[in-house]
Amino acid sequence: MSAYGQILSSLKSNTFLVCMIAKEGDRWAAAGSSPGTRAKQNVTYPCPQGDRAQAYCELEHVLWEGDSRPPCGVVNRLLAEVSQDLTAAQGVTDSVRTAASNVLVALARTHFSLVMAELQGHLKATREMPKDFVLMTLSKLFSTYAPQCISFVWLTLAGLRSLVGQVRSGRTLHIACAVVKQWLEGVKVHLYSGKQCPWLATEKEQIYKNLYQLFCSVLSNWQDCKEEKDKQAVLGAVASMLTVLQEELQQKHIWEQVLWLVHQYQEAQDTCMVTKSLSIFLEALEGVQSVILKDKFLAITRAVFYQLSDDTKQQREADRAELTHCILLQAQICPEEMVLFLQSQLDSEREAGCVAALGLLGTLARSNEPMMTEKLSQVVEAVQCLCRDPSTQVRRAILYFIKDLLNANTWSCSAWDVVGHIFSEFSRTTRRRAAGNLSAQEAQEEGALQELCMDILGSLDVSARGMSKLLWPRLLLYVVPAEYTSMLIPVSHCVQAVAERGDLTVRDMEELDPHFLSSMFQGPLLTPQILLARLLVVAGSPFAGSELQAAALLLMQNLHSKIHRAVGAMWAAEIPLLLQCLKGKNESFADSAEWEHRLLKFLRATLDTMEDEAWTKALSCELSQRLSSSPSSSGEKSFLYKALGTVLGACKEVLHVQEKLLQHLEEANAEEPSEAQGMISLLSHAAESNFHTVLDTLTVFASRLCKGRNGRISRHKKMDLDSARAQATRSALILAHGSLALRAPKEQLLARLEGDIVGNILLLYSCSRQDLQNKLALVQSITDFSSAVHAVGDSAFFNPSLKGKLLEILTDLLKKYYLGTPVSPVPLNVVLALEQLSKLKPSLESKDMREMLTLCCKNIVTHPSARMMLKIRKSQQAAQYLQLLQTSLKALGRLMVVLLETESTNSFFQNIVHVLQRSLTSVNMWERKRALQTCSQLLAACEELQRGDACKHFGSLVGLLAPLTCDPMPTSRQLAIACLSSLLRIQAKVTNGVIEMGDIGSLHEGLHACSTISQLQTSSKLARMVCRNLPLEHTIDFMTAIKETLRKGKGMRMRAAGKWMITFLQMYRKDICRDVLLILYILRSCASSMQQSTFMPFLCQAVVILTRCDAEVMIDNFSRLPKATDSEMWRRIREFCLQRWGQ
Repeated sequence: MSAYGQILSSLKSNTFLVCMIAKEGDRWAAAGSSPGTRAKQNVTYPCPQGDRAQAYCELEHVLWEGDSRPPCGVVNRLLAEVSQDLTAAQGVTDSVRTAASNVLVALARTHFSLVMAELQGHLKATREMPKDFVLMTLSKLFSTYAPQCISFVWLTLAGLRSLVGQVRSGRTLHIACAVVKQWLEGVKVHLYSGKQCPWLATEKEQIYKNLYQLFCSVLSNWQDCKEEKDKQAVLGAVASMLTVLQEELQQKHIWEQVLWLVHQYQEAQDTCMVTKSLSIFLEALEGVQSVILKDKFLAITRAVFYQLSDDTKQQREADRAELTHCILLQAQICPEEMVLFLQSQLDSEREAGCVAALGLLGTLARSNEPMMTEKLSQVVEAVQCLCRDPSTQVRRAILYFIKDLLNANTWSCSAWDVVGHIFSEFSRTTRRRAAGNLSAQEAQEEGALQELCMDILGSLDVSARGMSKLLWPRLLLYVVPAEYTSMLIPVSHCVQAVAERGDLTVRDMEELDPHFLSSMFQGPLLTPQILLARLLVVAGSPFAGSELQAAALLLMQNLHSKIHRAVGAMWAAEIPLLLQCLKGKNESFADSAEWEHRLLKFLRATLDTMEDEAWTKALSCELSQRLSSSPSSSGEKSFLYKALGTVLGACKEVLHVQEKLLQHLEEANAEEPSEAQGMISLLSHAAESNFHTVLDTLTVFASRLCKGRNGRISRHKKMDLDSARAQATRSALILAHGSLALRAPKEQLLARLEGDIVGNILLLYSCSRQDLQNKLALVQSITDFSSAVHAVGDSAFFNPSLKGKLLEILTDLLKKYYLGTPVSPVPLNVVLALEQLSKLKPSLESKDMREMLTLCCKNIVTHPSARMMLKIRKSQQAAQYLQLLQTSLKALGRLMVVLLETESTNSFFQNIVHVLQRSLTSVNMWERKRALQTCSQLLAACEELQRGDACKHFGSLVGLLAPLTCDPMPTSRQLAIACLSSLLRIQAKVTNGVIEMGDIGSLHEGLHACSTISQLQTSSKLARMVCRNLPLEHTIDFMTAIKETLRKGKGMRMRAAGKWMITFLQMYRKDICRDVLLILYILRSCASSMQQSTFMPFLCQAVVILTRCDAEVMIDNFSRLPKATDSEMWRRIREFCLQRWGQ
């Protein structure tokens, strides 16, 4: 028996002779193997022996490795044996079937036709038999021998068609569908690869015929599949068949078959394959003159459209795109029917259907199909009817349709003002959001609609044919209304693009479309002044944002020829600078007040460039009208006041300026802080070039509020003058006079200062209630006009009696507020006013200065008390109060500097020291800190001004400051050492000496330490440094000043005072003999009130030093009878000294 026979016998007996197979394999390999033998696919190496599957594995290995051809007889027997296992109904495992399938694939290497014929026979067999592995083997054959398989396509298709009728579901159906897809992919590759087709024309026709028959068979037999996996497998096979059948479908009317695909939308859960198949079918019919019944077309269209508009499904974007593609393909086949169908859906009560129809119509409009171009006007009219639909989804869909329409065909928009609808929709969303009755989701949806409106307008292609005519000059209508403010950004971009194209030309009225004309004349004419006023307000609004402000400026620049012929060059130079400022490139104008100032300066330069009085008056009228109609809460009203004032300042007609000023002074409700500030801004800006006119107008208006105060007036009139609004107006006018003085030209100010400005202020104040608002207004106005007069220079001379009157008013305010509210803004503002008033010539008298300074210190340094400070620090306004205190202290320091500059006598500095002495030795640590801050500023000013006043009070100041180097508050300790350092430097400059100050930095660190021992040690070092520079003639001043701490102080301050005193006495004990008696009197006077336990050692040590300095004087003094007021401690010291040195 040959080797093949043994192999077959072993298969039949289920016993495998490995040696014989190996021997036969070696013989095949020796017969013709070569190194160049191609790589084998699906090679399975020998598996463990023992069963039939292992035998197949060994056989497969032999078939792959050998190069000789097995004899035909053996092949036939082998095919019969393997086929029996491959198609056995039972008794054969899947592993054996798989191994048998692999053997057939290996055998096909040398006997492909025989293997394929065997498989085709099994495929067409009508008897009941499993065909899963037959199909699997066909798939493996195609994967391994695709070129050879192509010739057997038509046979395979025929076999598959016979299989379709036998299978209804399950794994066999899935495998069959997979084989169809696999083989047809190969067919498609060969058909469209460009290579010579392997089939004859008759064979090709047979392939199409068999494939079409298979296609029909699949649709008829498998269209009722129930399982989802079965449906998806069938749809995949159908899609593959449709792909190949495209050419064949052009000659066959198979719309009926497509209805099966449409029916799958109702059956299949995942419909993406249905859509894909339908898309392929429709693509095949593209451009074909095919006859389709209307009912069938509508059935297909409705099914696809329902899928697209079904809002109950969460569809992927790719699926929606495929469905849209199907609709477009149907529109190409039956354009008129499709447009009519979509139009009918616009009237549908189903919102999702209406939205989907709008989207599809927009897509069709964008497709530029000739059919759609003809129907576009009709479609536009139908969509226009939906404009009042309240649904957010429909409104969004309409906007997207308009976007598609504008990008596709602008001429079709003549039947509907689509640009106007964009702005109307924007205004509609603005009103709905402003109403405040929307939910969070609704408000978000309305905001999205607004963004869409802006996006549509901003994305327009101005270069498109007819776009410029559509936009210009229609866009100008939407620049002025406030509800379109945010739309100025895209409007600016459009106008700039139109300007760059050179289309901003004046069109004849007959060239403009009727919609523009009707809109243009429904409201007031769009004058240049209206346009400029609107853009100025947007550019100056603090709430607009830099992007919107930039858009307004760009519109100005591009529309300069529409505003005024003279501003082109000037704006071309200035507006880019303003835009650069908005972009943040110029940090000096980052503040909103600075931006306003620059914009108003630009406005004034514009008016000066025009030199057109009539135009300027018209602009002032427009701004005036806007100001009158603007609510107090409007963010733009503040800028409107300033802009109108600037324009009135440029007007030359006095009556017009007065009329407008009086109008807005009467209209303004000064009870509103913003309105009061607006009145002031209006007057002050107008006064820059019309000072006399504005002041005269202000005087007239002020007299109305005060007239008849001392005469007879009606009760009704008196009630009007006493109303809260009249009171607030008078307060605002008081402030306005001060602001007017600051803006007035220097050469005109002095002539009107005393009689008009100050006179009006005092008149208005006298007619007002003496409440906080009016007092602050009075103080601020004094500050302002005093500053303005001082800015005039040396030529300014203020009436002494009037100055005295104002000083009296200010000091009276200080007296009233002393020990009043915890922290009041009045003292601060009074100090600021006194600072400016003190700068005016002639200087104040010393008495007035001393009284004024005392009051200021009482209000700012002495007050508030320690208990009040604790309350302040616990209050909610703690930060505000403390900040106000710090600002007040700095203002007091500046006032002292001004008084030093204006007062040349030395007595004034002495007055300051006297005023501060009480606070520097106070038991209130907060008061001591405030006094130190003031003293620090005073000494710094003396050092800068090179005033030697401080040197004459060196001893007193050292005596006051020394104990504070150990104050409980770290800030106070640092301030004390700063004051002493300044004092030493001042003395060095006056005496032209050199003072060794050592390491001041280490002293600061030592005093900042928490340890009291470290503080005391550092204070002692500082004492030695300062006492070395203390003039002997200041000994009594030093002792007298330090006595206050010794009497009232306690704790570390008293110990520091004792240390400094002992340091000084030890350092100069040989040089103070003449002052021994006075020093003894000072010690004796404070011994009765000091803390005995703390100061007793220092007192005893001081008496010992004095006794050693001049024992005779000391014994003589102690020998006298004690006074009744002497304390017990002093009596004991006296007795001790007499016993020790009396003999």
